[in-house]
Amino acid sequence: MRVVVAGGGTAGHVAPGLALAARLRERGADVLFVGSRSGFEAELVPAAGVPFAGIEAEPFVRGLTWRALRGPVVALATSRRVGPLLDGADVVVGLGGYVSVPAGLAARRRRVPFVVHEQNAVPSLANRVLARWAAAVGISFADAAERFPARARVERTGNPVRPQVLEVQGRRDAIAQEARRALGLVDGLPTVLVMGGSQGALSLDRAVAGALPSLVGADVQLLVLTGRDHVEVVRGPAGAGPAPPTVVVGFLERIELAYAVAEFAVARAGASAIAELAVCGIPAVLVPYPYATDDHQAANARELVRAGAAEVIPDAELSPSRLARCILDLMRDRDRRSAMAAAMRAWAIPDADARLAELVLEVAGRR
Repeated sequence: MRVVVAGGGTAGHVAPGLALAARLRERGADVLFVGSRSGFEAELVPAAGVPFAGIEAEPFVRGLTWRALRGPVVALATSRRVGPLLDGADVVVGLGGYVSVPAGLAARRRRVPFVVHEQNAVPSLANRVLARWAAAVGISFADAAERFPARARVERTGNPVRPQVLEVQGRRDAIAQEARRALGLVDGLPTVLVMGGSQGALSLDRAVAGALPSLVGADVQLLVLTGRDHVEVVRGPAGAGPAPPTVVVGFLERIELAYAVAEFAVARAGASAIAELAVCGIPAVLVPYPYATDDHQAANARELVRAGAAEVIPDAELSPSRLARCILDLMRDRDRRSAMAAAMRAWAIPDADARLAELVLEVAGRR
């Protein structure tokens, strides 16, 4: 069986695609990953040992501008060049984002079954268009279901996460010991993880830096993943004035180390970060990125809040004092943290890679 997986553009789209590809290959499928030549996938996919084909793609944006018109034009032109990559394919999987559109158009033209996977609570414009002729749609957030066409077959498969992240639940203590050694964390001191995504979140980093003096003496240490460009935003204040023990890292390749030591996390509300926190059972204070398309991070966060798994601080209301107060309140309330952790695990779908792979193989088998 031959499967073409199309998507990328951001690391958050690539990681689930690689997890899906690994599961499909375990089932004996021949997998080709199609993505942007200039996206994260061009480096990450070959490094994972998955065959990769780079294509040209442009983001889809709204409005009556040249840039808004260019996306569909490029997608149509590229879809013709993508066509030969689908020769012999039994099914095509679109991971969302503009990179999957040319593959979806080519699949429709060649009558190859197409499966859409949507990570967020608010589907992207690309996925809403592609869902109109998709054989099935896999979603991560239950709230996304009502935003697709009524006739679409929608299944909550969850969002696949990296195998090393899945190991945290079963090997938390061992991985945490390794993390404390590798990262220089203090043994026996609870750790609050702060992370803004692979590119960092400047407003979050500034709030953490300003909150440090208020956390002195709180029996807590911080592990702050700032993004490579913002390290000194936190490291400078942490080293220059009163602060709890604070480890600042620009980028952590082995993210499972951070998850294993986290008492709870302060994070953006991206779909991949939420999926990983959930499978690890880590309570979260979510600060949605305010400029996300269709405000989808706020929608992601709302579903977690309803589930009892997270609290939310809107970015516009984020301040050092608000953040410090939130951290201190959660650190003092063990029962609240335990309830949130249980809610996270209940919301999570740890076998999302297997569920999505089964959906893909089912669609392929009906051809």
